[in-house]
Amino acid sequence: MNRIFNKVCSAVLLCLLSGISICSYSQDPLIDKLQMTETVPGDLLATRSIALYDPSYKKSELEEIQKTFAQIGIDTEAYVEKDVILAGADFTRAYANYFITREIKYIVILDKVEKGYRMVVTPFNNTPALVDANQIAWMITHSNLREMLMTAYRNSWISQKRQNLLINDFPETQIKVNAITGRRSEFFAIDLKIDAMAVPAFGEAKADTLLYRMLKEHYPFKWKLMPPGTSEEEMRKKGFQYVLLEIQTRGIAAKQLLGYDLTKAESAYVSTTYPNGTAQLRAIPSETRIYKFYAKHIPSGNIFLGTKWDADTTWEQALKNYLKGFKAELKIE
Repeated sequence: MNRIFNKVCSAVLLCLLSGISICSYSQDPLIDKLQMTETVPGDLLATRSIALYDPSYKKSELEEIQKTFAQIGIDTEAYVEKDVILAGADFTRAYANYFITREIKYIVILDKVEKGYRMVVTPFNNTPALVDANQIAWMITHSNLREMLMTAYRNSWISQKRQNLLINDFPETQIKVNAITGRRSEFFAIDLKIDAMAVPAFGEAKADTLLYRMLKEHYPFKWKLMPPGTSEEEMRKKGFQYVLLEIQTRGIAAKQLLGYDLTKAESAYVSTTYPNGTAQLRAIPSETRIYKFYAKHIPSGNIFLGTKWDADTTWEQALKNYLKGFKAELKIE
């Protein structure tokens, strides 16, 4: 599966590249890895950056940030919602590759925290993990956005000479990165009646026990738990053609990343769920963070989303929805 960070979020690389991960939303898999400092990165005003921002930022706030960055000389090539990049291993990997092609040197993390605003700048490590453990990061916080930006302005100009000159005045938020390398299908992978499915373990005892029980109870075909961090290449060598994946982000972002039709604006999405064993419909606000499971054919990259939108607000219920929906489609009790 994709991401549901381990209990202490101790390894971003494991979270982003293994199948499943477990993490409290109060923890941050990037920020928690970093060692904070008040020192501005030495070549920040001479290299390219990418901004990962909290979805709660307003358009006007992003425009104010980019305007100030242009004055400072911070060349922010694009702005991407942070939960989109961290939605799952395939998506993080696709964005990391995009950053490499754009020759990105720094990641600028823009958060809204309890006391206001936070900006963290740290090197991009040119891997899907995005950052290394314990790497240095420059952090500024303030209750007022303008004051935070002015602090960044003063500190940058004191420490180094601006070399970036041609910088956009407005934030570029419309970049498109496709993480689906094969076909997407809104039905189940029927070949799973024959082919065994790889299911990466969480790496946490209680969660793995629950995962095992759920698969044993609700999945009628062959499967095997794989150690966290097992690559898809290793899975293929062990004879697996399919892997169970998961996406974790806001509902609207999940639908967009998975290629669903968003031409009709909706404030909530109707999900088919199985809280008591029978199918029920549940409306979940589009901005609510959800989990959605699907199968991926490893050799081709084709993904199988199921016949209905079955996302839910916990990984347990979302997994149950997907597995029960699969059995219902095949008319298996």
